[in-house]
Amino acid sequence: MKLIVWIIRLVVFLFLLSLALANTAEVTLNLFLGHIWTAPLIMIGLAFFVVGGVIGVLATLPSLMRIRLELRRARRELARAQNDPNAVDQPPMLPPV
Repeated sequence: MKLIVWIIRLVVFLFLLSLALANTAEVTLNLFLGHIWTAPLIMIGLAFFVVGGVIGVLATLPSLMRIRLELRRARRELARAQNDPNAVDQPPMLPPV
């Protein structure tokens, strides 16, 4: 199964590489306030891909930080409960049915 996945990845990579090499013509991107960016089409596409990836990572950071804070709190509570001699063993809570 892993071999099939790697073959598919290789085919997709080669397809995208050939597409990139076929689109090396200079294009002009008109930005705001009269700014103009002239570059090969693949460079502009790569720049937008990178910017999109950075925006995606930045969008996930708040939830990631919240989850890490929650995990740290839960570990602290667990350590406190394990060190407390007065802790009573309770059965695990079951979700409501």
